[in-house]
Amino acid sequence: MRFSIKLKFSLFLGLLLILAVSVLSYFVLRGVERNEQTQAEASLAQHVKTVNLRVKQAYYTGVRLEPQQFLQRRGRELATELAGFTGLEVTLYDAEGEQAGTSVQGVPVPAIPGTAEALAYALQNKIAYQSNGDKLLYLAPLQGPEAQMGVVQLQYSLKNAQAFQQTLRNLFLTTGAAVLLLSFITGYLYFNRAAVAISRLKRAAESIRRAEYISAPPLKRRDELGELGEGIYYMSREIESSIAAKDEEQRKLQLAVTKLQALEQQQKQYIGNISHEFKTPLTSIKAYVDLLNMYDDDPQLLLEAKTSIAKETDRLYEMVDKVLQLTALEKYDFESQAERFETAEGLRDICGRMNGKAERFGLTLTLDAEPAHIWIDKESFMHIFINLIDNAIKYNVPGGAVSLRSEVREDRVEITVSDTGIGIPAEARGKIFEPFYTVNRDRARASGGTGLGLSLVRNLMEKQGGTIVLLETEGAGTAFRLSFPLVQ
Repeated sequence: MRFSIKLKFSLFLGLLLILAVSVLSYFVLRGVERNEQTQAEASLAQHVKTVNLRVKQAYYTGVRLEPQQFLQRRGRELATELAGFTGLEVTLYDAEGEQAGTSVQGVPVPAIPGTAEALAYALQNKIAYQSNGDKLLYLAPLQGPEAQMGVVQLQYSLKNAQAFQQTLRNLFLTTGAAVLLLSFITGYLYFNRAAVAISRLKRAAESIRRAEYISAPPLKRRDELGELGEGIYYMSREIESSIAAKDEEQRKLQLAVTKLQALEQQQKQYIGNISHEFKTPLTSIKAYVDLLNMYDDDPQLLLEAKTSIAKETDRLYEMVDKVLQLTALEKYDFESQAERFETAEGLRDICGRMNGKAERFGLTLTLDAEPAHIWIDKESFMHIFINLIDNAIKYNVPGGAVSLRSEVREDRVEITVSDTGIGIPAEARGKIFEPFYTVNRDRARASGGTGLGLSLVRNLMEKQGGTIVLLETEGAGTAFRLSFPLVQ
């Protein structure tokens, strides 16, 4: 039987088309399959990060428990909440492999064979997969504050992916059959045009596989190839938006955890500082009350006590007022108002307030001040030297002395606060300005020290543009030198 060359050419073109479509289908489907696998793994990894961040947030913000107790108590609640976040069925296991909570409601679903082996593998701080039909179990370590506290199991449905791949296969078969039929009618021109369109689809699929998402449909046609092009375009857009949403969610959760941790630390430091500042004026008031109980017939003492107690009461009222303002504004730094300040007068005022406490401990408080002006917040100046004098009294010896000396050197005002107390060991000199550090904890506890005084002094000095250094002393005792810019 004789065949015309047109028929032979058409048959040849048909065979080539079948081969081309087959090869193209294979690579596109493989590329889509690998891309979906990669995206599924990336999506599940993002979900695991979200789960770990939420569990850590719940762990740090709730009542502190052991990780085992925490999971057993809040496992079901967290699993249900995380299922809402991720859109997947979530199951939490503790470090012993026992189920701590699950989001599955109703009758339990039979376990997939091999789940126990995958769980044991995940308890070794590794990631395990277990698939069965249209379900994929993704088991990943659940990190605790110090080490792994358990395992999180995410149940990922493969139905959509399998349906999509089957749709692609069917679409390629349909397209190939249609194009093959038309190739016998239109010949080389239609084959060439179809080949160009398929090449564009292939490039688009490869771009998605490389995570290079397309910004426009790869081709516009009113046939199956056009629908496939639109499907690839919308799939690319959905994948990109989904990953962007997961990244944004992770960023917000991380920011929330960071803010909560910073707020907790800030609140602790704030409460400690306020407590320390309240105690100093109260101590001065109590000292005068004790002196009045012992010498209630001394008119001079009575006048001095009334004046000092009134001043300290005013200071307490001002601090309480600032605390209330800070609470309303939700911030933790005192508002400072710098002004031109005369140091000699200010030091005499402070010594007058602290003289009652010094006499109560049997100490002598002296002042040698040269008149000078500096630019500083008055309340901060009071805090600085009351704290230093209070420490000098607390850590002094019976019959000792506390002395203050203020002098002008070039363009600086230098104030030295020294005492004859127990001194500071050499090994502790580098740590005395650290918060809550005390040289002698027993002595600090007995005298009511918290280790915040020198830390507050240094912070206030830095804010006011001054410096403070610990001087070398011969024998016992401690001396600090504070330096401020001189105002001409």
